[in-house]
Amino acid sequence: MTDAPVDGTFTELKVGRARGAMFAFIVGIVTMVAGVTLIIAGIVTWNEVSSQLEAESITVAADASCQAGEPVDGPVTAWCQAEVINTHALEATGGKTYAELDRADPLRAVAASASFLRASLFTSVVAYGVAAMALGVGVIFVLIGAIPVVRR
Repeated sequence: MTDAPVDGTFTELKVGRARGAMFAFIVGIVTMVAGVTLIIAGIVTWNEVSSQLEAESITVAADASCQAGEPVDGPVTAWCQAEVINTHALEATGGKTYAELDRADPLRAVAASASFLRASLFTSVVAYGVAAMALGVGVIFVLIGAIPVVRR
């Protein structure tokens, strides 16, 4: 069996293949551009979160189970500081969380502050995860987009 159309010539088939190859090439370029955009966005996000954390001049508490004494400037140190804040808050409130304390209890403000601080630190940890995911997906897009571009 041949590739020639039954009622046409090889020219029609070649034109169809050329259009398909051009379409694949364009899709490859668009995919690579999207990948580069994601890589840049991931790097910018990572750096921005790091600089914002560094600007706060937070140091992981000396009694933390990890990264004690280190400046909070990345996802691991942010996580460690959030965990030690929880430990300190529970010690201060007798092991009770904000929701478990009576509304009139003066320790409720301590628990609320600890909760807000932890939420802020965990938000930065999530932002680092999103940045890393964007970077990783960007690399995958560049690699996938390169396939039809390189084949051309």
